[in-house]
Amino acid sequence: MTGNTPLHLGVALDGAGWHPAAWRQADARPKELFSPRYWADLVTEAEAGLLDLVTIEDALNLQSDEFAEQDARADRVRGRLDAVLIAARVAPLTRHIGLVPTVIATHTEPFHISKAIATLDYAATGRAGVRVQVAARNDTAKHFGRREFPPIDLARINEPEVQQLVADHFDEAADYVQVLRRLWDSWEDDAEIRDVATGRFVDRDKLHYIDFDGRWFSVKGPSITPRPPQGQPLVAALGHADIPYRLIGRAADLGFVTPHDAEQAADLVARIDEQRHTAGRQDEKIHVWADLVVVLDDTEQAARDRLAALDELAGTEYTSDAKIFTGTPAQLADLLVQWQAQGLSGYRLRPATLPHDLQRITRGLVPELQRRGLFRTEYPQSGTLRGLLELDRPANRYVRA
Repeated sequence: MTGNTPLHLGVALDGAGWHPAAWRQADARPKELFSPRYWADLVTEAEAGLLDLVTIEDALNLQSDEFAEQDARADRVRGRLDAVLIAARVAPLTRHIGLVPTVIATHTEPFHISKAIATLDYAATGRAGVRVQVAARNDTAKHFGRREFPPIDLARINEPEVQQLVADHFDEAADYVQVLRRLWDSWEDDAEIRDVATGRFVDRDKLHYIDFDGRWFSVKGPSITPRPPQGQPLVAALGHADIPYRLIGRAADLGFVTPHDAEQAADLVARIDEQRHTAGRQDEKIHVWADLVVVLDDTEQAARDRLAALDELAGTEYTSDAKIFTGTPAQLADLLVQWQAQGLSGYRLRPATLPHDLQRITRGLVPELQRRGLFRTEYPQSGTLRGLLELDRPANRYVRA
């Protein structure tokens, strides 16, 4: 490495890619989207590129082109596998890359998810994380039959009552993460004795009730899974406005944001840093990464032509919450360097099509960044996802001084 600060890179995996026509490309594998081999191939390709992590998208409703309701389209990928189970399946096939499945905090129980992610951390030998997401649609709530949600009208999003609805969803997610973290700490690291001679497998004094009692959850604990190898698996969240930025500042180790230029990138880094301080986390590090949809090719024109052809197949121009980058890996490297100067520590890239754009990241972008001294040439020996991101292994909150 040179004196430059190295970048962190992850990829967001979703079906055949983020463009709705991705599944119709010649190198796509639509018949294998629900097969373990497909996901194993994607994650091992990402690891071959020395990436920090992959996130795996998930939801509790079918994909839809509409924000607040289910569409009736039949020309898009619909259906998905469970992200946590995908991560568990590929964990033994990888050695270094972080595995960060998406979970929906709104309708799942934190006790179950804490156990699932702790188990994933064991399966991945310390490389697990979780991306928490909210689900505000009433049709999703009807899958469970326990709650009803008034619809969120984007045209009224800034009105106080709508803002309160949004705040409730994200405050619930913050409490959800708090329960996860307390359950992960509910076993001390040396709680397991496993002493055959004395017949003591566990030191019961080193298992702790968490006694969480909040607006949305009342959880006694302890967990039934010992403390994960990382102590605390990585927690990530995506934010687009102040309320989700507050969730990142209060609860996450890694926040994903969606700037469209360098000035906005600097602003988002500052806003999350402000939320971190407001939450009393001055001594804790929070990574802020920018999300980018990437359409990559040998020339800028070839990339633009690819996107145009995809849009023609889809019957509409592709839009995204994140900036859509079209160009060469070298041009993308230029943008990443420019935005990094605004305080971002990394990027989560969304390949428009798989495997094409993933391979352009691992086999084009990564070598370009390595030539500039901005990306690793091998994985470090830290062995954990927290170590890869220079995050300390947290002390257990329940250990007596």
